Amino acid sequence: MTLSIIICSRTAEIKPILSSNIDETIGVDYELIVIDNSENKYSIFEAYNLGISKSKGNFCCFIHDDIFFHNKNWGKIVQNIFEQNSKIGLIGVAGAKVKTRMPSAWWDCPENVKSINIIQHLKSGHIEHWEKGWEKKIEEVVAIDGVFMAARRPDKIHFSNTLTGFHNYDLNLSFEYLKHNYKIVVAKEILIEHFSIGTINPSWYQSVIKIHDMYADILPLKLNSQSNFNLKKLEFDNGAKFLFESFKHIKKIHSIKIWFKLLLLKPKSKLHFKFFKLLLQ
Repeated sequence: MTLSIIICSRTAEIKPILSSNIDETIGVDYELIVIDNSENKYSIFEAYNLGISKSKGNFCCFIHDDIFFHNKNWGKIVQNIFEQNSKIGLIGVAGAKVKTRMPSAWWDCPENVKSINIIQHLKSGHIEHWEKGWEKKIEEVVAIDGVFMAARRPDKIHFSNTLTGFHNYDLNLSFEYLKHNYKIVVAKEILIEHFSIGTINPSWYQSVIKIHDMYADILPLKLNSQSNFNLKKLEFDNGAKFLFESFKHIKKIHSIKIWFKLLLLKPKSKLHFKFFKLLLQ
């Protein structure tokens, strides 16, 4: 079996250190498909779909162009997980066990519902090893981070043809696999180092609105193991955070829609007065 490694590269070619690292650590037969996006010709959705169309592997692995694998035979780990459970469709290294209906990132949730194992470089220059949320080597989640996503051959599943830009493709793929009745997991034994960290900018806020509208029919998401989790509180917290942080970056009609949902969740809150003051400025 072959593993297809698909990279949307910001340069014409990926760095030799990454290609060597993949070759030395993957431990299985693979093909490397690099989509040259040095001229910003493709959105991340288009680039990955192009990679899928070029791929021949049984499984596709979408990775960033600025990572480094720290463990040997990670490709075997991916293959073994897929082969041992046909219900698993997607594998990551960081994810969450709940996802709100309110616009938010996958990581906007309490620490005890996240499972992460990654060495992360921060904008400050510090390097941190984030390792949390592991009771087993494989944890089921409802959404994963896009830095590393291994997918069962996605013949019927592709990235969105309507979403644009470079944000929320990981939520897009996560939700698509869930809609096709697959499970999503994160694997503790795959350890990567990520040399950059995502940027929250106006286009991110706009993308969040679009993807949550697109998947409104399946949200919110919560694993059965989180039966006692207070999702209503998280919905309010996420909605409030997004409402005020995104206000200058999204259309007012979207802000009002979010506020109205917050009003229904918690009619008595100082937030409503605060929002009206903001709206009238």
